[in-house]
Amino acid sequence: MLSYPIDLNGETFKDIIEKSPIPILIDFWAVWCGPCKSFAPIFTNAAKKFGKKVIFCKVNTDAEPTLASQYQIRSIPTLIAFKNGIETNRVSGALPPLQLEGLINSLLY
Repeated sequence: MLSYPIDLNGETFKDIIEKSPIPILIDFWAVWCGPCKSFAPIFTNAAKKFGKKVIFCKVNTDAEPTLASQYQIRSIPTLIAFKNGIETNRVSGALPPLQLEGLINSLLY
């Protein structure tokens, strides 16, 4: 579908999560976060590679503190995977490309 991550906010988050026919992977991040900055191109490259099978999204925790609180984001980056509107996996920390691909593959199979 998309070959790049889409930004979610409080208004779009629930709609995307509940209505997506394919898995979703969300990167909770912040502008000031060094690991988030280094992970961003890895996440974008994964979106290019897997964008037809998974929707890649980003939530800026500074801009969306309510979402960060609702999903109990305690450290960033944090990745949360959703399938059929339900959280299925959560990983904190910047992942190297192969580990991210492993997470994505676990969503698909």
